[in-house]
Amino acid sequence: MPDAGMDAPTPVFAEPWQAQAFAMAVQLSKEGHFTWTEWSTALAEELKAAADRGEPDDGSRYYEHWLAALERLTAEKRLATRGEMLGRKEAWADAYRHTPHGKPVELK
Repeated sequence: MPDAGMDAPTPVFAEPWQAQAFAMAVQLSKEGHFTWTEWSTALAEELKAAADRGEPDDGSRYYEHWLAALERLTAEKRLATRGEMLGRKEAWADAYRHTPHGKPVELK
């Protein structure tokens, strides 16, 4: 008899930020900021660079590479500069460090 846990669906995303990065790439492509072919190429290049650096190919960092490809395309397409993206990351980090546990993080 199979284990009941084997039939349970597994989440595609381990963390909410992964789903958000996925959704942003899809939306930016739908809006015409880049083609899905451009997106696939950027992601493939990030994955190859990771392999060239000797990073393990176990899937644990897949969405980190996804995010790196998204950030690179965003900068290349001049949707935001790297400085603007870094500033936004720092603002979010500051916001979550100052948000009480259990409360939603708000970026002001």
